[in-house]
Amino acid sequence: MAAPSAWILAIIYWMHMLATVTWIGSLAAINMLVLPASQRTLKLVDQLSFISALQKRLEPLAWFCMGLLLVTGLIQLSTSPHYDGFLSLSTQWSFAILIKHGLAVVMVVVSAIQTWEVLPAIHRTLLKKEKADEGELAKLQRKELLILRINLLLSALILGAAALARVS
Repeated sequence: MAAPSAWILAIIYWMHMLATVTWIGSLAAINMLVLPASQRTLKLVDQLSFISALQKRLEPLAWFCMGLLLVTGLIQLSTSPHYDGFLSLSTQWSFAILIKHGLAVVMVVVSAIQTWEVLPAIHRTLLKKEKADEGELAKLQRKELLILRINLLLSALILGAAALARVS
């Protein structure tokens, strides 16, 4: 199989960076801007309603970005002169890329827990309206905050691993 042209490869790199900025940027904005502001201004039930509505919009975007990152990342990997085999640890580059991909897998698992466990639990609890237990709401909020913070930390570590690979 022939290597893609420079223009095609540039578009693939651009798409990879755009997906990264979109996904990680939304995580950073939620963690550093949206959540603190909502906690200062909204009651707990309103915070969860707001976050739930926000996540409903962001979840498909995040999963799309993850898929795009997978596809564009595999293409980049296959065209890299540094690539010398799956699970290879022969160079600093391959070690950094392996760490980056391992962290990305953990991030996908954490995101799956958020998408298919925590957010549905928030939706179910919010459907109860006035009957919603304050303790249950607080527990769900803590879970959601923890997951968002873990994903933000993982994304920073992934960027660090990418930087380490870049300088190799």
